[in-house]
Amino acid sequence: MSVTIMTERPVDQASSGERASSEPEQPGNATAKHHNVSLLSVATTTAERVTTSADIEARLRGVLRRLRLPMGLLERVAGVIERRNWGEGQTFQDAAIDAGRRAMAEAGVRPDEIGLLINTSVTRPHLEPSVAVRLHHGLGLPSSAINFDIANACLGFVNAMSVAAGMIDSGQIKYALVVDGEDADQVQLNTIDRLNQGGRNRKDFMSEFASLTLGSGAAAAVLGPADLHPEGHRIVGGVTRAATQWYDLCVGSVDGMFTDAKMLLKGGMELVVAAWTEARAHFDWADMDRYVLHQVSDVHTNAFVEAIGIPRDKVPTTYQRFGNVGPASIPITLADEVESGGIRRGDRVFLGGVGSGINTAMMELHW
Repeated sequence: MSVTIMTERPVDQASSGERASSEPEQPGNATAKHHNVSLLSVATTTAERVTTSADIEARLRGVLRRLRLPMGLLERVAGVIERRNWGEGQTFQDAAIDAGRRAMAEAGVRPDEIGLLINTSVTRPHLEPSVAVRLHHGLGLPSSAINFDIANACLGFVNAMSVAAGMIDSGQIKYALVVDGEDADQVQLNTIDRLNQGGRNRKDFMSEFASLTLGSGAAAAVLGPADLHPEGHRIVGGVTRAATQWYDLCVGSVDGMFTDAKMLLKGGMELVVAAWTEARAHFDWADMDRYVLHQVSDVHTNAFVEAIGIPRDKVPTTYQRFGNVGPASIPITLADEVESGGIRRGDRVFLGGVGSGINTAMMELHW
């Protein structure tokens, strides 16, 4: 499973208030149909250490008591019961390499056949070089394999699938490997330490609440030409839309993640509805077999379901067990649903989510 390490800074309340009353930004036109691309495999690497919400709240008992906030808040508000963290000797990069190797083996694609590696991890140990170069080397990919990072908060994995699909359709590459590894440890430790220092009010606490829901893990997927892989899962196409006037509602680093959760949810759902409505001219997503959404919380999932009017029982969730694993959450949930038998051959599968910024991405697969 994978987690993203994201942190955010406080929102300028005056500017946010002004924008809240303004007209929403007009959606863009990033809509794509793919002609000969299939998802060949999805693999995940699960972090070994389980950290429960009760464990985290026990470390925050003093501040919760001072602020008169109840124990059980993470589970009751977010629905996150536990999340994963890396164990001794595990790293997010090694886990991403492991997931990538298993994804290639499952797809029956050799490392020397990979023409493109895209890393989508939010977690990074340094600004440069890219995380992709470490993964490229660890996976034993050829020097001819293009490699780079795509960083777009929680949407990176779906964005990378779209980029890879376009390059396969164009004939530039034959096979692509999309990889993500996340490590939530440091941001959670920093957040807990800061909240325990005192001087924080309820508003301060809730602005950092999302940091406490993050988890760690890794995922990888192989994409290739559909005509050579009838066993694959066709990537039909998708849309992306932006509402970047909300760029400062969720800002993060390893020091912490600071979120205006109310405005982020409001702006995100407005964008989702706009994108969903525009997509109707190109896609019929009203009756998919499964809707695999970015995993954030009970509140976010219920809002997404209500905003676009889809059946809640067709939306699998994993945040209860793994927390918010950032860009890896969609492939982790997809793999989990396939393994459990929730997705079968012939099913139509929707992938979608909202990422800090704000952006949204939606994609259709024929399983």
